[in-house]
Amino acid sequence: MVTLYHKDIDRRSSQLVEARKEHKSNQVALEASHTTITRITEVGLCMSKKIDRMKAKKQQARESHLECHQKWQAHIQQTESTIQEQQLTIEILMEENTSLLQKIQGIQEDNGAPFDDEWEEEPGEDPEEEGLEEFPVGKREIVDE
Repeated sequence: MVTLYHKDIDRRSSQLVEARKEHKSNQVALEASHTTITRITEVGLCMSKKIDRMKAKKQQARESHLECHQKWQAHIQQTESTIQEQQLTIEILMEENTSLLQKIQGIQEDNGAPFDDEWEEEPGEDPEEEGLEEFPVGKREIVDE
């Protein structure tokens, strides 16, 4: 019975040694897992920060785009208003021109002259007759008198 008892103790002792080895192995694996989880958590936090920065940049880009769009819309509206004002001015000037031509025609008819809507220079406006003759361009010497 003592030999059985010793065999049982030896078996249990060997089981205990195996259990300690397994415990040590599990502890090493647990520490490795813990280290891996810590690193993955750090990477996740870093990625979350990057995502937050990217979201902020995207929002800033949207706001900048919206502001630029609004400025262009205002510029386009201002330009359209200016074009409309210019068109009105042109229409008014054309009406004035028509009115003036009608008045000129009326005056000419009152004076007995036929209406001629083509303008010609009057014969007395020759620059040479008025002493405004053209001088040839070139090198000239200055003469002291």
